Amino acid sequence: MGVDYYKILGVDRNAKDDDLKKAYRKLAMKWHPDKNPNNKKEAEAKFKQISEAYDVLSDGQKRAVYDQYGEEGLKGVPPPGTGYSGTPDGYSAGGGGGSSFRFNPRNPDDIFSEFFGFASPSFSGMGMGGGGGGMGGSSGFPRGIFSGVGAEEILAQMRGGGGEASSGNVMRKAAPIERNLPCSLEDLYKGTTRKMKISRDVLDSSGRPTPVEEILTIEIRPGWKKGTKITFPEKGNEQRGVISSDLVFIIDEKPHGIFKRDGNDLIVMQKISLVEALTGYTAQLTTLDGRSLTITVNSIINPSYEEIVRGEGMPIPKEPSKRGNLRIKFNIKFPSRLTSEQKTGIKRLLS
Repeated sequence: MGVDYYKILGVDRNAKDDDLKKAYRKLAMKWHPDKNPNNKKEAEAKFKQISEAYDVLSDGQKRAVYDQYGEEGLKGVPPPGTGYSGTPDGYSAGGGGGSSFRFNPRNPDDIFSEFFGFASPSFSGMGMGGGGGGMGGSSGFPRGIFSGVGAEEILAQMRGGGGEASSGNVMRKAAPIERNLPCSLEDLYKGTTRKMKISRDVLDSSGRPTPVEEILTIEIRPGWKKGTKITFPEKGNEQRGVISSDLVFIIDEKPHGIFKRDGNDLIVMQKISLVEALTGYTAQLTTLDGRSLTITVNSIINPSYEEIVRGEGMPIPKEPSKRGNLRIKFNIKFPSRLTSEQKTGIKRLLS
C-alpha cells in the first residue's frame, strides 16, 4: 500500500486549498531540519514527506492522479488492474495513444521557499541538491502568505520557537480565548453537536484585517465533564507578526431539575414517608435518555441509606460501553405528631 498523503498532512480527502496551506505551514515549521538540530535525521525524513504530500495535493493534476491510482500510480508503479504500465518517465495510459503523465518529486527546500516567499536556509543533510541558498540581508524579504508573517519572524520561530529575529521582531502566539459552553445534563449524557457562529479578523493579501464569519462544529461526546476543553487552533483574530490565538470552549454543566452529577455517578433524591421507609418503597424514574425505571427498595431506609443501581449513571468517555451508577438518596418525612394510641401501637409493633 502506498503512502497516504492526506494522513501525512492531517487533512481529510475533501480538504480545500486553505486547509492544505495551513497544514503544511504548521508541519513544515515544526519539522524543518534547522529547527530540530538534535533530531535532524528524523526531521529531514518527515520534512521531505510533508513537502511531497503538499506538492501532490496542492496540484490539481497530481492530486487527481493520486486520488485515482495512489502513490504507486503517481510514481509509475501501477497497482494491479489499473490498465497502466510503468515507464522510465513516469507512466502512460495503456491501450495506445492515451495521455501520459510525468511525476518528479520536487526538492522540499524549493517548496518551502516558494510557499513562504523567501529562500529557506540550506539543508546540507538532505542530500537532494538544488534549492536552498543563504538568507542574505534581512530587509528585503517579502512577507509570508499567512497572517502577515515575514521571513524574519519565521526564521526566529525556526531558530528557537520565539527567539529574536534579525530585525528584532519576536514571533509569539497570542493568548488563548476561552469561552464557557453551557450544556444540559441530557446533552452530556447522550452527546450532541453544537454549531457556533464566530466572527474574526483575517488578514488579506495586503495585510489589512478583514472581518469574516465562520461556523464551528463542536462534537460533544457522551460523558464529558464540566471543565472539558475543546480547542480550535488559531481561530482568533489574525495580526501581523503574531500567531493567532486558539479559541477554547470549556464545558459547563447546567443545573438539572432531578439529577445531580457526582463524577460518573448520578444522584437522585426521593421524598418518602416514615411508613415507606420502614415497610418498603418503589421508585419510578425517567432516565436522561427517556427510559422508565422501576426500582423496588425492600430494605429499611434510614436517613443515610443509598440504593445503588449499577450501570445507570453517566457514560464513561474512555470506556463508551460502561456507565457509572445511579445513587438514590432519601428524604424521610416524619410525622409532626402522634396520638397516645399511635405511640402505644408503634411501641408494641417495634418491641
